[in-house]
Amino acid sequence: MKYRAFPALVIALLASLSTTAAPVSQQRLLSADSDTDNWLSYGRSYKEQRFSPLSEVNTDNVGELGLAWYFETDTHLGLETTPLVIDGVMYFTGAWSTAYAVNAATGELIWSFDPKVPREKSVTACCGVVNRGLAAWENKLFLGTVDGRLIAIDQTSGKQIWSSQTTDPDQAYSITGAPRVAKGKVFIGNGGSEFGTRGYVSAYDANNGEMVWRFYTIPGNPADGFENDAMERAAKTWNGEWWQYGGGGTAWDAIVYDPELDQLYIGVGNGAPHNRRIRSPGGGDNLYLSSVLALNPDTGEYLWHYQEVPADSWDYTASQQITLADIPWQGEQRKVILHAPKAGFVYIIDRANGELLSAEPFTTVTWASHYDMDTGRPVENEGQDYDGKPAVVYPSAIGGHNWQPMAYSPQTGLLYIPELDMGMPFDEIKGPDYKHLKRHFNTGYKLTQADASQRFTQALLKHLPKSHLLAWDPAKQEVAWKMPHPYIHNGGVLATAGGLVFQGTSDGRFLGVRADNGELLWTFNTQNSVLPGPVSYRANGEQYIAVAVGRGGALTMNTGKSFPTENPNNRIMAFKVGGSAVLPPVTVPDRPIPPPSLAMSDADVEEGRQLFQRFCSRCHGAYAVGDGSIPDLRYLEPIWHENFEAVVLQGLMEKAGMPRFDEALDREQVEKIHAYVIERAHEDHALRQESGWFADAKNAVIDVFARFMAWVIRTTTS
Repeated sequence: MKYRAFPALVIALLASLSTTAAPVSQQRLLSADSDTDNWLSYGRSYKEQRFSPLSEVNTDNVGELGLAWYFETDTHLGLETTPLVIDGVMYFTGAWSTAYAVNAATGELIWSFDPKVPREKSVTACCGVVNRGLAAWENKLFLGTVDGRLIAIDQTSGKQIWSSQTTDPDQAYSITGAPRVAKGKVFIGNGGSEFGTRGYVSAYDANNGEMVWRFYTIPGNPADGFENDAMERAAKTWNGEWWQYGGGGTAWDAIVYDPELDQLYIGVGNGAPHNRRIRSPGGGDNLYLSSVLALNPDTGEYLWHYQEVPADSWDYTASQQITLADIPWQGEQRKVILHAPKAGFVYIIDRANGELLSAEPFTTVTWASHYDMDTGRPVENEGQDYDGKPAVVYPSAIGGHNWQPMAYSPQTGLLYIPELDMGMPFDEIKGPDYKHLKRHFNTGYKLTQADASQRFTQALLKHLPKSHLLAWDPAKQEVAWKMPHPYIHNGGVLATAGGLVFQGTSDGRFLGVRADNGELLWTFNTQNSVLPGPVSYRANGEQYIAVAVGRGGALTMNTGKSFPTENPNNRIMAFKVGGSAVLPPVTVPDRPIPPPSLAMSDADVEEGRQLFQRFCSRCHGAYAVGDGSIPDLRYLEPIWHENFEAVVLQGLMEKAGMPRFDEALDREQVEKIHAYVIERAHEDHALRQESGWFADAKNAVIDVFARFMAWVIRTTTS
């Protein structure tokens, strides 16, 4: 049941006859928690709890869930959207900031909108040309685009109403996050810190797109003056000439409005470069990096902040989902923020004034031993800041929890987190050796290991990372239960009043588990990775569970996991009790025979590997193992080998989204990268020729040794 060919005018007419849409007013958003049928905003309500009060699908009948319908997009690129469902119509976004409206009961297309983002803008999208969703207000939907625009779309027709450029087009900004809306204003941040930008969040008038206010999250060049007192205070916590590097602090995801306290909370990102000794030589906390900021939603005025990771040096953004809740705390009810960001701690923060109430690790953490509750500051472990000596640090720069949404159930009192239990080696680039490249990744530490023994160790370390669906008890400040997954980078979470938690996985499963103990009750094969959070709604009297399906984004593109089958187009899948739709079969692709190796020395190929890791791996995968959302370079057809230099240096495919690298690489370096890619193709081809007991035995030995190495590492670092 795939719907792509229905005439838009006919579908729109049918939809208007079968659904009655009411404007999404401020009052309607305020009462979203009790609106059982709809999913009105990114986190369902202003609390961003991702909890549905629907209970028709429950622990007794979840096993009867079946696919009701699916809608297939026309791209393999990443799908990270959380759909909105408003009065029988589902609205969602796709790659290149496209937007769609479909019938929520059937999946039939009503309209689609393409903002026509210039494909060459892909170079400044950190983690793919993805988009996490829309915001709704009155008769409008609001969309942020990869090239930095904020667009208002007519909810009924899908036509553009207004468009505002929120970023400087000449700088490396992007927007992938969902806007938020309250009190007639649309709030939007941006990404791009690693490329040399300075973060900020802006408010726009929902009626006409005019900017109402802008708040920068870190200070700029003091010689230019300060925008407000908050920036002047923050500048005292920075050193050197940080503004030359941009500084970072982009607010690329979490923006939450609290109607009870009339405050706007912003999750501020990491520093740029990540290495604090390059970014701010001489030290300093570097406010307001890795902080939760509270602002006045009407004026953008600073109210308070809590900095979770002062002087962050590990890419520990605080941009992950901010959830509002009222919880029992030491004998009284407290209005709190629940936050489980990259740094690996669950922070419980008084949302009236920013007081830290609790900070306990939910995953393996080595960068800090604990938080001093008298000062609210972390106590860093010696040597973990990789100052002059490499260090393996937990969590990795990917974090203990990334952008994939968590959920909070007021029914169980538990927070459900898509946990990543993994570390990574950090080895700094010394200041004199650091070369800052605008429009390219700048971390300040090495992304490669040079010698063969380190490469072998890295290969073994790929077996060690773990991932869980984790239930956290905020009242007890401890793990309630954990359900392990076979692979990392799994999807966001939905909790429901039916006593269920739903989550998708990177290996192509959609799961329904008991919310109280984590027992697996239901599984569906989605044929593709599931990364964003599911939603639940009611249409025609039936409860649906829907989720976006399709690999892509940083966690699958650059972590080096290949898939044995063809990558199907990204889809929205909706399930209901008794659903009987069937997905089309997937196929195993034919792989081309690699071309002959280039006449290069081992040292040249090794240099090509290092250059690949530096410039190519964030999209094409670590060690050239791609996820299939964009081409896996090990499987290039002959024509692309013949035109390798033209693609990389001359921009042959720039209009299709493959950026050019003539600012960063020369012809000799590109040839070395090409030689490395061909060698990886030959290695993969040889492995695919292995069969029978030898391959099985080899994999078993590697697995046993990897487990032994994991035990050694854990015992020596504990």
